[in-house]
Amino acid sequence: MLQNDLLLRVLLGEKTERTPVWMMRQAGRYLPEYMVLREKYDFFERCQTPELAAAITLQPVDIIGVDAAILFSDILVVPQAMGLEVQLVESKGPILPNPIKSITDLQRVRVPEVNETLGYVFDAIKLIKQELNERVPLIGFAGAPWTLLCYMVQGKGSKTFDEAKAFCYTQPELAHQLLQMITDTTIAYLKGQVKAGADVIQLFDSWGGLLSKDDFETISLPYINQIVKALKNETLVIIFAKGAWYSLKEMAATGAHGLGIDWCITPQMARQVAGSNIVLQGNFDPAKLLSPVTVIEKEVRNMLKNFGSHHHIANLGHGILPNVPVDHAKAFVNTVKEYSLVNAE
Repeated sequence: MLQNDLLLRVLLGEKTERTPVWMMRQAGRYLPEYMVLREKYDFFERCQTPELAAAITLQPVDIIGVDAAILFSDILVVPQAMGLEVQLVESKGPILPNPIKSITDLQRVRVPEVNETLGYVFDAIKLIKQELNERVPLIGFAGAPWTLLCYMVQGKGSKTFDEAKAFCYTQPELAHQLLQMITDTTIAYLKGQVKAGADVIQLFDSWGGLLSKDDFETISLPYINQIVKALKNETLVIIFAKGAWYSLKEMAATGAHGLGIDWCITPQMARQVAGSNIVLQGNFDPAKLLSPVTVIEKEVRNMLKNFGSHHHIANLGHGILPNVPVDHAKAFVNTVKEYSLVNAE
């Protein structure tokens, strides 16, 4: 039995004594303890060594006191498992030297046997669960198919992913074939995470908001829907499609248990669009964690007040920034913990 099951109870629609809190990218780059390991091991070595992934996953639970652990890994382990080379250059981001541009390129990609190609992730989850010792739940995750296609076609990070969009517009059949392959791989991968012990799954569509509503609901949402459908009866699922607030209602209709939102939409508007029964997660601007602690505390209380006392998981509207002081991250978490739901009634 979990000692702290706040996150799970909220996702199941229950009323809880307080709002659960965790932070996207909480395991990693802003923690001095992480930097020590970063000096010794390269990025994929950290992801692919279960002992290292477990140690990094546990750091924010021990240091910051969050209500959930999230697996330390990367969304690009899936393209890697599908046969594409992925390099992660520190402070430059991902590089995929041989991106997919044509039908010939697509033939280099396969739907892999996940136990062979991603078994190290499942081993890490088993180890994390053991070391967490029922303290808090563990969140597993994957990138949404559209976001992974962005990297697989563009070959690197981008603010606009115009080449990836052009690929979908000029070669739609090829694009949907690739999206389906990513979807099939992701379903098998996430089922493997659940089997290994993940309590919750989050799907990251980091670049969903680059698409118009119509395009999002043609290129991204049908594949997210397949993934949610395949998993929602086995585990709790959160969708985080950054910037795609215009489709919150349609995302809620997938049957997901929670929807992540960024800071560009108000809690009131998100609730209006998504409906009153779905759990919303977010939506503190990560850059605000650079404010003085007193400002952070005031802004967090304001966020909690705006979301109301139920159907909410406190989080950032995107990943924590590398230059956020640890004390500021703690102030965010502690303010949520101290905020009394009784006062919010």
